[in-house]
Amino acid sequence: MTIKKAILPVAGLGTRFLPASKAIPKEMITVVDKPVIQYVVEEAVSAGIREIVLVTHSAKRAIEDHFDVNYELESELERRGKDALLQVLRSIVPPDVRIISVRQGQALGLGHAVLCAQEVVGNEDFAVLLPDVLVDDAALPAGSQPDLALMCERFSAGHGAQVMVEQVPMENVSSYGVVALQGTAPAAGESQPVTALVEKPARADAPSDLAVVGRYVLPARIFALLRETRPGAGNEIQLTDAIASLLKEQPVEAYRMLGNTYDCGSKTGYMQATLAYGLRHPEVGEPLAALIRQHAAEIA
Repeated sequence: MTIKKAILPVAGLGTRFLPASKAIPKEMITVVDKPVIQYVVEEAVSAGIREIVLVTHSAKRAIEDHFDVNYELESELERRGKDALLQVLRSIVPPDVRIISVRQGQALGLGHAVLCAQEVVGNEDFAVLLPDVLVDDAALPAGSQPDLALMCERFSAGHGAQVMVEQVPMENVSSYGVVALQGTAPAAGESQPVTALVEKPARADAPSDLAVVGRYVLPARIFALLRETRPGAGNEIQLTDAIASLLKEQPVEAYRMLGNTYDCGSKTGYMQATLAYGLRHPEVGEPLAALIRQHAAEIA
């Protein structure tokens, strides 16, 4: 079955980005000229997804407003002849894409957030995209498909649930969910069967250096498993625990990404993303490069 639905959990408090996230949802903080959440939605759309479920809460209305139509602003831009800006606004959500919001009343973990979307997703298989993480496929060779599209293809071809992973330094594995594999690590753009998922292992206990990085393609069966999952790390319902239960019933594969990731929930990751996206932006790329060269010379 082709994957047409995606869940984006956006109900988190964004404590890693305080004080910027005190009044503005962390997902609405901009990388160059677009909020982080818009890049993630565009990634989903480019993979063929046409229904996006935002799992949110009452403090995140700005996200819903961003993807809604602003008739007053559009009318004013049209009146002033600002056609290019008008097109930018109207292209935020393609006409064949639906964005739906559901509330997560309590912060009970990623697994709980996914479960909150079940009523909308129904019995369909789906993708999960964590909006803290930008997956940048810009450096891929011409003609290459984006990572999420490849994950969806493998799932639809019968290879089982897909969990995106990337290689991380062994000294950092305790910050991630880490996969144990059947056989050797997959090449970039390929998948390998998973035998276990270990949440934030000590370096000595880590089964590999391949960490889960916030993209999943999952069967609808995961909803029933989430309902049976007891609170785990942080007294929260962990999606990785439900995937571990899924492993006992059907294949799960680790897909090794081709692109680059930026953790925009952290200040350093956000700055890395801003530089990467800014340097290739048609308006600000050259001035930004000149500014970087200027500051590099001053530091040297």
